[in-house]
Amino acid sequence: MSIYSFRAKTMTGEEKSLSDYQGKVVLIVNTASKCGFTPQYKELQELYQKYQDQGFVVLAFPSDQFMNQEFADDQEIQQFCQVNFGITFPLFSKVKVKGKDAHPLFQYLTQQAPGVLTKSIKWNFTKFLINKEGQVVKRYSPATKPTEIEKDIVALLES
Repeated sequence: MSIYSFRAKTMTGEEKSLSDYQGKVVLIVNTASKCGFTPQYKELQELYQKYQDQGFVVLAFPSDQFMNQEFADDQEIQQFCQVNFGITFPLFSKVKVKGKDAHPLFQYLTQQAPGVLTKSIKWNFTKFLINKEGQVVKRYSPATKPTEIEKDIVALLES
């Protein structure tokens, strides 16, 4: 199994297969617009711009499960991301990332790369690095800045 087995709804309402990202290095991030880690959007966008031509993509999945730190609707989220951070990488529709109603992708990700004390996602901006074969390589905490992941991204792009 890999991330390519999953589908998710984009901000525009389109059902997208993650197999569309086959052969790419992918960074999956659960995001929120009103979180202390929200400024990480800037670094995520910079990494995306720097490496997208080499086969790297960031996939953002907004979630409102941590202290209601996300806007109510997808249009508001998308507008916020574009106006404040110039986001051009794919934004998906708001999802649940933990609990029994978690999106199947996040159930898979947390099984493949459990957290330190618990499998579940503890906060916004938890990051999962995926190799070109769609396998989870590493999980990063919300406090890990995207620039700290750059060397791991480059290593996967070069492999």
